[in-house]
Amino acid sequence: MNTYKNDVEALDAFAKINKELQQTIGKIIIGQEDVVKQILISVFCDGHSLLVGVPGLAKTLMVNTIAQVLDLSFNRIQFTPDLMPSDIVGAEILDGNRQFKFNRGPIFSNIILADEINRTPPKTQSALLEAMQERTVTVGGVKHSLDLPFFVLATQNPIEQEGTYPLPEAQLDRFMFNVILDYPSFDEEVQVVKDTTSNKKVSLEKIISAQEILFFQQLIRRIPIADNVLEYAVRLASKTRPNTKDATEFVNNYITWGAGPRASQYLVLGAKCHAASKGKYSPDIEDVQAVALPILRHRVFKNYKAEAEGLSLEAIIQKLL
Repeated sequence: MNTYKNDVEALDAFAKINKELQQTIGKIIIGQEDVVKQILISVFCDGHSLLVGVPGLAKTLMVNTIAQVLDLSFNRIQFTPDLMPSDIVGAEILDGNRQFKFNRGPIFSNIILADEINRTPPKTQSALLEAMQERTVTVGGVKHSLDLPFFVLATQNPIEQEGTYPLPEAQLDRFMFNVILDYPSFDEEVQVVKDTTSNKKVSLEKIISAQEILFFQQLIRRIPIADNVLEYAVRLASKTRPNTKDATEFVNNYITWGAGPRASQYLVLGAKCHAASKGKYSPDIEDVQAVALPILRHRVFKNYKAEAEGLSLEAIIQKLL
């Protein structure tokens, strides 16, 4: 609800709320501060995130915790090879009066955890496409609107690739961020084990409502951005495209496919949100660089030469920055 006199006051409140959210989530999730920051940025930019990490790194707990402090409804969908599109979006069923009635699927929730999204065939993966882009689902020719805010957080296990279906590029491009979850440090792991093997109970207070999230999503879009920063973001995305005007010899040598215009949009939105979370009223080039890696990581594809020379995508993107 907008009770602020102007956008400057609202941005000050946003920075405070963002800090409070991170501290509260940190009571349950030990470490992983960057991951939490990136997920919150994608929520306030009205985007989606793909979490890549080995099992046991508390991906589900993290999403559940974020849903609680954001006061949003949350559903987990376990993606398996036999999952059908109707298991996600719902289906029409005959009721007692012999009338067809739409039975809403688990996608009708504010936050969706698509667990191990690459375990299900492309037909079922694509059931998410319309929901992620249009915020609607179509069943039996009828469009049904989803509750807003709507946010998909998909997880992928990078090790076990047997029996998985790689996400198509169109689906990957729908995700604002590709976030890599790493193992905790030794001290963090000691704290995690201490907390999870005792009676310790942490109660989480709800910090922000769905209406306030929608207000802040609009506020982020209203943040002014200098032309040179916007042009830097667009140039950064276009530099990843081999054999184009902005591509360097390095890009032509090591990249087969670059980022599309959606990357430029997310770089600008992400930079605005990153700046706002730091208490700034307009983003600069450092804010674009801060969000560039998780935005470009799944939109840039390296070639065999890069593989042969052991060049990681991270190293390629860092060189572009």
